[in-house]
Amino acid sequence: MFDLPKVKYQKKEELYIQLIQHVKGLIGGEKDLIANLANISSLIFNSMEDINWAGFYLYKENQLVLGPFNGKPACIRITLGKGVCGTAAIKKQTIFVENVHEFEGHIACDGETLSEIVVPMLVDGQLIGVLDIDSIKISKFDEIDKMYLEEIVGLIRTECF
Repeated sequence: MFDLPKVKYQKKEELYIQLIQHVKGLIGGEKDLIANLANISSLIFNSMEDINWAGFYLYKENQLVLGPFNGKPACIRITLGKGVCGTAAIKKQTIFVENVHEFEGHIACDGETLSEIVVPMLVDGQLIGVLDIDSIKISKFDEIDKMYLEEIVGLIRTECF
């Protein structure tokens, strides 16, 4: 069992530094992608404030298919180019949306979601999937989240591929 202390952080960077250390401890030496994604989604969901969904979609059959996650039930399949996840996947770029209701084509799996960040997982330039995090707070995500979440995705790539 992994014990995650509940700590309030003054700065977002402090949270991410701890989160990255926990990710390294959880997945270090473990090559199973699904097991690692399950633990990372749980870690993010239980560590970050104002999060209502954290998880992964995996690239299969030319679409994104629901993978390990924490939160309410979600859309099972997402077409590339559709919604925030599909857009980040097709562009192969991290996207954070301050207000999902203003994002053309947003796919509303949970009506409480107000903002979202999606980080593509790429191996040698090929799409493997995306990390998707939803928040109940407008403008939850920024460049700091982008930087550290891309680092977490990099750890997945290093450990699992």
